[in-house]
Amino acid sequence: MTKKKKNKYNHYTEDFRREAVRRSEDPNTSAVEVAKELGIHPGQIYNWRRQYKRLSEKQFNSLNGVDYSMEESEEIRKLKRQLADLKEENEFLKKATAYFSKEKW
Repeated sequence: MTKKKKNKYNHYTEDFRREAVRRSEDPNTSAVEVAKELGIHPGQIYNWRRQYKRLSEKQFNSLNGVDYSMEESEEIRKLKRQLADLKEENEFLKKATAYFSKEKW
C-alpha cells in the first residue's frame, strides 16, 4: 500500500483506500486501530467506507475487475430495458403463433 504526497494534502491511491476499508471491516480490528497503523485520521476510513458502499463516480470505480462507473451502470440499465422489451415481444409472438396455428383456413 502506497500513499502519495502532493502539496500539503495527502492523496491516497485507490488500492490504499480499498485496503484500509477492507482491514477496518475485519471483526478483530477497529477502524481506529487501522487508522493508527496507517497514520491517518479514523474519520477518513469512515468516509472511504461510505464512498465504497455508494461506489461514487470518482472513487472505487472498479472492484475485483468489475467496472462500476456511471457509464457502465447506464449501459447496463439500458440493456436490461431492451431485454425486457424483447422478452415481452417474444411472449406476444408465441401467443400469436399458437393462435394462428389452431385456426384452419
